[in-house]
Amino acid sequence: MQTGTTISEVRNAIGLARSAAKKIGCVPTMGALHAGHLSLIEKAARHSDFVVVTIFVNPTQFGPDEDYDSYPRTLENDLQLCERAGANFVFHPQNETIYSDNPQLKLCVGELARRWEGDSRPGHFDGVATIVAKLFNIVQPNVAMFGQKDYQQLAIIKALCRDLNFPIEIVGCPTIREEDGLALSSRNAYLSPSERKQATVLYRALCLAEKLIQDDQLSLKQIRQKMLEVLVSEPDVVPEYATIVDPDDLQMLEQRQQKMVALIAAKVGETRLIDNREIFQTTS
Repeated sequence: MQTGTTISEVRNAIGLARSAAKKIGCVPTMGALHAGHLSLIEKAARHSDFVVVTIFVNPTQFGPDEDYDSYPRTLENDLQLCERAGANFVFHPQNETIYSDNPQLKLCVGELARRWEGDSRPGHFDGVATIVAKLFNIVQPNVAMFGQKDYQQLAIIKALCRDLNFPIEIVGCPTIREEDGLALSSRNAYLSPSERKQATVLYRALCLAEKLIQDDQLSLKQIRQKMLEVLVSEPDVVPEYATIVDPDDLQMLEQRQQKMVALIAAKVGETRLIDNREIFQTTS
């Protein structure tokens, strides 16, 4: 496995791979890798011939009161994990490699970014879209993998490729969970043992939503209320939203349809977590 910190290093490696007619896969990450990230790398290795993992804690997607400075940075361990998972090149640039001193341009995402996470974290998805576009321009992959745990982010990246004509296949990969259902996240490291136990309430609320939808006795508005009631049953959990939306435009649904997505964001202690579950209507 090769590594590099400059654009020329990664482009040279990719150029050699392309000259050998290899399909390029890309897995953008912010590091602090866990089994969820490794599943993306392994899937990229199955879908392509040369896998580029990027590790970059992107400052433009963090708000002024968020955890950019304290976000876990574990590069040495990340590199070992990347190699084991099948990465061919890891690009881990410094900020000055990615952003100029006085940048004049950034991407601004439309309505898809102005609800749920976008409402809670203004500007977040503009930062995500900008860094992903930059990485796509640097790596120019044929295929890129993103986790479904960040469901809204995945929808926006698909829109990015569609609207800006990036010739890249975006593959959404299933959320990887602990045995008790907690979705893997780098931010789980912030949780105390007590908070870690309480954090499983997000998954329990999602499972309840699916069960109630299939039971077909309550309205979606009533199911959203039941989700909130489950979340607040834990003393250190403060919900931000618990909703059921259309999977394409992420608009809140008032009526059932064949495919829906339950979305949750909540603070567990001081740690903000998100989760989701796709739900398919099976009752008539």
